Amino acid sequence: MPTTTVSSLLDTIDDVGRDPARGGYSRGVHTPAEATLREWFQAEAGRRGLAVETDRNGILWAWWDATGTREGALVTGSHLDSVPGGGAFDGPLGVASALVALDLLRERGVQPRRCLAVAVFPEEEGSRFGVSCLGSRLLTGTLDADHARSLKDADGTTFAEASRAAGIDPAHLGRDEEAIGRIGDFVELHVEQGRGLIDLDSAVAIGSTMLGHGRWRLSITGQGNHAGTTLMSDRADPMIAAAQVVLAARKIAAEQDGARATVGRLQPVPGGTNVIASRVDLWLDIRHEDDAVTATLIERIHGQAQKICAFEGCRATLTEESHSGTVHFDGALQRTLGNALARSFPGAPTLPTGAGHDAGILGSVAPTAMLFVRNPTGISHSPEEFVERDDADAGALALADVLEDLL
Repeated sequence: MPTTTVSSLLDTIDDVGRDPARGGYSRGVHTPAEATLREWFQAEAGRRGLAVETDRNGILWAWWDATGTREGALVTGSHLDSVPGGGAFDGPLGVASALVALDLLRERGVQPRRCLAVAVFPEEEGSRFGVSCLGSRLLTGTLDADHARSLKDADGTTFAEASRAAGIDPAHLGRDEEAIGRIGDFVELHVEQGRGLIDLDSAVAIGSTMLGHGRWRLSITGQGNHAGTTLMSDRADPMIAAAQVVLAARKIAAEQDGARATVGRLQPVPGGTNVIASRVDLWLDIRHEDDAVTATLIERIHGQAQKICAFEGCRATLTEESHSGTVHFDGALQRTLGNALARSFPGAPTLPTGAGHDAGILGSVAPTAMLFVRNPTGISHSPEEFVERDDADAGALALADVLEDLL
């Protein structure tokens, strides 16, 4: 088949999962929007003659079976789910680029010495069930399967229930030795989620490290009551405590060089306009390159939350939802990427990333590497995320060069 472009592939899913309230896209795992994207991927893989399968953890694999065994295969790909109100490129760019890179390899007449697979990992963002890179964590066994099955979304649906509704038996979730054995190397292409490449005037870059990060839920409990009849002096309002905790997290992180602390989600219970909340749940995202510093940051924020809550007559309970240490991508694989890019992209820079990716999780079981494609806005997890069409094609070309050398 003739080579299509990355942008023309993405154009075919442009209307899937649009969010009229938030703007951008909301494509949570095991939702109708994500199911439509999975069907799209399977159709595109089928058009290319790839053998498509869904494994026990809901990961999609599309195989170019060039040799007699899938053991030690070269794997590329990304994810199709999004954050609420996210951009068009975070995840789907890597999937579409992998398909186009495969087209380019075939046009070049490449004869692979091992199999190539394009993989799609579910719930990378953790937007529905709260754990980022859920699919790759289950695959590698870095997330307990029983814990995963019990995760609930905002409506109270468990991950087990959602998986079963999507045709995946939740009893079989967990570490998959067979799938792990098939991953010889993993290379993930992703939209850049910062300003590095626009400032360096480069279309692509090689990933060097992935910043350590974690998510914690802080539940602040007070006394629910009537907004009109309860005097200000008689209140134990968890919303007041939560507001102070948000500001404290910002202050504590700002005092530590290189740290990030974000509260992007806050949920009052019961959530009425004329009701003093009985509980407020807020989610902390903490990141730093030094895992010991990350631990200190969350300890300091929790300690400050306890003081604030004591003063306001409330109680605070902290629960870790996920944590990943700083990842240094495989050095030998990085050098291979550098040599491959030297042909078409001489001087391509090497950049760290503050975002989390499946490549970071898979690094515990196989050599992994990343390519980043320029985002001229420097904005991600937002409708303003963007990739120029020429840069998208440059990314697919870079990925094809890398895959050719590795194959």
